[in-house]
Parts: sequence; C-alpha cells; structure tokens
Amino acid sequence: MTELLLLCLAGTAAGLLNAVAGGGTFLSLPALIYVGVPPVAANATATLSALPGYMSSAWGFRNDMRSEGALDLRAIIAIAVIGSVIGALLLIVTPGETFLWIVPWLLMLATVLFAFGPYLLDLLRRRGIGFAGPSLSAVALLAVSIYGGYFNGGLGIMLLATFGLLGHVDLHGMNGLKNVLSAVLSLISAGAFVWAGLIAWEQALIMAASATLGGYVGAYFSRRIVRTDILRGFVTLVGATMTVAFFMA
Repeated sequence: MTELLLLCLAGTAAGLLNAVAGGGTFLSLPALIYVGVPPVAANATATLSALPGYMSSAWGFRNDMRSEGALDLRAIIAIAVIGSVIGALLLIVTPGETFLWIVPWLLMLATVLFAFGPYLLDLLRRRGIGFAGPSLSAVALLAVSIYGGYFNGGLGIMLLATFGLLGHVDLHGMNGLKNVLSAVLSLISAGAFVWAGLIAWEQALIMAASATLGGYVGAYFSRRIVRTDILRGFVTLVGATMTVAFFMA
C-alpha cells in the first residue's frame, strides 16, 4: 500500500508539474527506483507513464497553440521523431551501471537549465540573439529531442528554452506545443522501450493513470498561477535534492 500510494502521488505531481513548468521526472524517476525498478527500466517506465499526462495537458492547451518561429508544426514534429528514436536507441544500449552514473549529471544539467533558463533567454534577447533561422532551429530542436528520447528529466524547460530561441513568444502556446512534443517524444521512445522489454508495467500503469489526472489539472490551473517563481523554486529544490541524492548513492 505504501508503494502504491507513493507511485500515485509521484505520478499525479509529475503530471501536474510537466503541464505547468516541467520537471515531473524529478519525482517519478526516484519514486520508481525507490520501489525497486532498475535504473534504465525506471527511466523507460517514467517516460511511458508521463505520456498520458502530456496528452491530457496538451488537450488543455489546444486552443492556445499557433504557428510561430522559423519552423512549422510538421517540421517540428518530424525532427522530434528522429531525435527521440536516436535518444531511445542510445538508452537501450546503455548498461544500467553506466546510466546510474550518468543520471546525477543529467539531473544537475536539467536542474541548472530549469533554474536559470528564463534568465538565459532574457540575456540572449537583450543582446539581440532571440530568433534562430530554420537550420539552427532544426539543429537545436534535434539536440533537445535526442536528450528527451534518452532522458525525460528537465525536457519541458529545455523545450521551452528552445522555443524561445526559435522566436516563440506566447507562453501558453509554447506550453501547449511543449506538451505535444513531449507526448511525441515519449510515444516514440516508449515504443522502443516496450520493444526492448524495459517497461515495468505494473508501476507504469499506476503512474500513467495518476499523471493523466495531474496533467489535465495542471493545464487548467497554469493560466491562474500568478507566482510562477514559487513553483519554479519548488521544482528547482526538488531537482537539486534528487541530484545530490543520486550523487551520494
């Protein structure tokens, strides 16, 4: 019962955070490892379980998405598919011990980008670096998609930062597109993980159901959050705590 409650709470909170700001994997991945799922399988399971939450939150933002930047939606999705396949294949061939060594560094990178991403974007824009052309946009999006296919942690803020550099300005539209791409990345990656037999199905189903609720609630309330800095601070604290915990493990 304790493990069931932990997975339900972690899944709901992860879905909510992914919809609003990103960082849900900071909660779902440690919870899965805590209940005994091996590291690589835990990352694959966290990716699959996040998928319904991404889809429900994307539906919540369906009226906000519009064309912005140098790439149209079809090109963005095509690049995301290619990147997710590459990232998923990299994870499949990564030994568990190696992945466990890599995880804290990935968590640290994601936490730093999550914490300072908005300030970096603001700095780049003030220096006139705020809108990339089609080629640079494609390269940046491909790199983030490979990361997302390999490791879901911090994917949301990386996508938001990339959209900002691509010329997107509407935050609600960016959040909607972020969740659509996250769903695409998770779907393609999860397909590869299922094929490789990496999914812990019992835990995945529990978390997926919880993440669906959290994703829809998160999309609904994101427009009503005034102090997003408080939410960002909380997610950053969770990410930093998990980073330290994995370094010490």
